[in-house]
Amino acid sequence: MHSPTLLTLTAILMAMVTAVLFAVWYFNRQIPGLRLWTLSYLFGLLFSISFLQWTRLPPALSVVLTQCAVSLTGYLCLMGCHAYMGRPPPRHGRAAVFIAVLVGMALYFTLVQPHPGMRFLAASLGPGVFYGLSAATLAHGGMQAYPARYLTAIVMGAHGAFVLLRTLLFKLQMSLVQDADMVPALSQFVILEAIMALVLIAFGILMLANEFTHSALRRLAEMDPLTSVFNRRAFLTLLDKAISQARRRRAELPVLVIDLDHFKKINDTWGHQCGDEVLRHFVGLAASCLRREDLMGRLGGEEFAIALPLATREGARAVAERLCSLVGQHPAMTEHGPIALTVSVGVTLCAAGETPEGVLHRADAAMYQAKQRGRNRVEVWQPEPVPGG
Repeated sequence: MHSPTLLTLTAILMAMVTAVLFAVWYFNRQIPGLRLWTLSYLFGLLFSISFLQWTRLPPALSVVLTQCAVSLTGYLCLMGCHAYMGRPPPRHGRAAVFIAVLVGMALYFTLVQPHPGMRFLAASLGPGVFYGLSAATLAHGGMQAYPARYLTAIVMGAHGAFVLLRTLLFKLQMSLVQDADMVPALSQFVILEAIMALVLIAFGILMLANEFTHSALRRLAEMDPLTSVFNRRAFLTLLDKAISQARRRRAELPVLVIDLDHFKKINDTWGHQCGDEVLRHFVGLAASCLRREDLMGRLGGEEFAIALPLATREGARAVAERLCSLVGQHPAMTEHGPIALTVSVGVTLCAAGETPEGVLHRADAAMYQAKQRGRNRVEVWQPEPVPGG
């Protein structure tokens, strides 16, 4: 199979993949990065077409078209990875300067001082660097939690490394220029690698689209839509896992139940929309008191629960006191003006072999004790004394 045939096959595959990605993006525009990845393949298609027309176009135009297209293929892939991971976009100014330098380098070694090896190096640097950076951008979050990210990153990284190292193959080709069989074989090997990378990266992008959709559905099932903390069912599931881990580690596991004082009055006075703002305000304050490993869920209405893995009873009480003070010092700013807010907090420790519902029941009892003793306070659950003990 000759290289022109392989290049034609590459162009056809690029067109097919671009069409598929465009269709997926058209019906799933909420998936971040998908539009940019589609544009990346579109520029890959333009590169394949311009490379096929190399001899039919003026040399300067051919160089500019192919160099810009191949560089933008890699850069748009990097932009797509940044968008998917929720990171700010790369600095376009630096990328523009880098691509302009590569274009100038390719023009110089084509028109001024012809040197196929240096021109090939210029064509390899752009995509090689951008695909390598794309791989580094995606490989975050943990392989077990996000396998699609890491599998796609591996393919992108391997392709970027091959593109950067293929200049060594070009040097080998030049040293074997007298071997009529070896030269086309090496050229075809380079094109075949590009075809394989094209297909595998496209599959990776579709896997990422599926990962995002699955994560969004799971978030809808697990998270409270108003406050963006875990709903009751998800919190109970996670609390059960935390209890098991604490048992294995023989560590304490404090649990807090928090209720917003006089919340019904807020709803009755200013309306439910204002009440929703107050709930979100409280969650924002609570999040500032918690560590990354802590769990927070909305049990229903204005009642919330927090689990503090690896914390002690004293540490949990300190967190509860700090939260109680913070809420009292920071009124919720609403369209009706500042609304003062206080909370009542109950604290308890999980007992060995206890169910999540049993833990919450005790913490809830401590919280109601706080309300009975005047609200805006913290109560730690104490076991009732045994008669005659």
